[in-house]
Amino acid sequence: MKSTTGWGVSIAIQLAFATDGYAVTLQDSIQKVLDDNPKIQAAKSERRAVEEEIGQAKAGYFPTVDATAGIGWEESNNPTTRTRGDGSVFYHREEGAIQVRQMLFDGLATPNEVERQEKRTDSRAYTVFGQSEITALDGVEAYLKVLRRQELLNLAKDNLQLHLRTNEQIKLRSERGVGKRADVDQSMGRVALAEKNVWSETGNLKDAETGFQRVIGILPDTVEPVAAPTAALPATMEQAIDEALADHPILKSANSDVESAFAQHETAKAPYFPRFDIETGVSHNYNLDGIRGTNSDMTAMLRMRYNLFNGGKDIARREQTAQLINQAKDIRDNTHRQVVESMRLSWVAYQTVKSQMEFYKQHADSAEKTITAYQQQFNIGQRTLLDLLDTYNEMYVAKSSLINAKYDELFSQYRILASKGQLNKHLGTKLPEEIQPISSAD
Repeated sequence: MKSTTGWGVSIAIQLAFATDGYAVTLQDSIQKVLDDNPKIQAAKSERRAVEEEIGQAKAGYFPTVDATAGIGWEESNNPTTRTRGDGSVFYHREEGAIQVRQMLFDGLATPNEVERQEKRTDSRAYTVFGQSEITALDGVEAYLKVLRRQELLNLAKDNLQLHLRTNEQIKLRSERGVGKRADVDQSMGRVALAEKNVWSETGNLKDAETGFQRVIGILPDTVEPVAAPTAALPATMEQAIDEALADHPILKSANSDVESAFAQHETAKAPYFPRFDIETGVSHNYNLDGIRGTNSDMTAMLRMRYNLFNGGKDIARREQTAQLINQAKDIRDNTHRQVVESMRLSWVAYQTVKSQMEFYKQHADSAEKTITAYQQQFNIGQRTLLDLLDTYNEMYVAKSSLINAKYDELFSQYRILASKGQLNKHLGTKLPEEIQPISSAD
């Protein structure tokens, strides 16, 4: 094998995997997620749809106006026609009427229904907020994976060049009769392994870029480095949990669902009360009920309607809504547990990898210092080639572990921010307008 093999492989890799992408930052990437991600768009549409139901509920406060009209014929045989001696009569008939009805009291069904729909809208608003946090964290993970794989690929390339330089040295020693042919074969085998690692990490990078495109919507060319959000993190796990319980949008959504269920329970009480309406109407009829000529009426009435018995339907409805309150509370309580669990897991993951970082750094530094010492000892015959190559591999593994630990720690920090609903706030991204609950809208 010629000495240019490794260089040729490296160039072939770069050409084979060249892409037409974009240079992006983390903030820009997450902003694109918030603007374009289908899951967020679906949540926004649901929130707007539920908000329209508030208008439907408020319609109960306004009068209703109905108009009717008809034209045709009638056959009448009634006391009036018989008194006239006509018996059955056939007339051309025309009808026209307008009725206006204004609700005065409906057992508080309308205000309770309005409140229910407002709380449902609040719940969907917090759902949009929560989906924005979840999707933003997915975007952060995809972004960090690309950065991670880029560093690992660069490390693999450096490892390949180190093996190539050593291989050149071994070949020269062999050609001059100083080294052994077995050393050349052993060195070439390690070069092949290093080349394989470059190809493997290149494929991993392409997979990470594909995942980036799935979440973000574009294919990146270069991604800017990311600063650790250490200053934005809580000081203790207890503080982290308290902040999560106070700010987590999914928990707020569950609380709004409980309030909505209570309002629905109150709405179900309305049939127990009489309903009062003011009704006014004007009618203009022609040839009505066997009486030739025009028949016009004008009315203005206060009407009461009160259902006395409907087979127990209203009682069953009240029992149903009471159980729906229990269900909403149970869901809220379960969400409370999930928020606490999520924060605890996020915090423990962060503390675990944080406590290991110093060991990873020490291992990588020691491996690098060992290589320098072993190279000098190998040159004067105090170390075998196998000792030197094994040290190369140990340094590669140590630095790979350090890179992975660095990005594990970085992601765990962003995960903590997402677990308390403050990821987008930290990133400075603009959230959708639909996250605004009705109860706090201006």
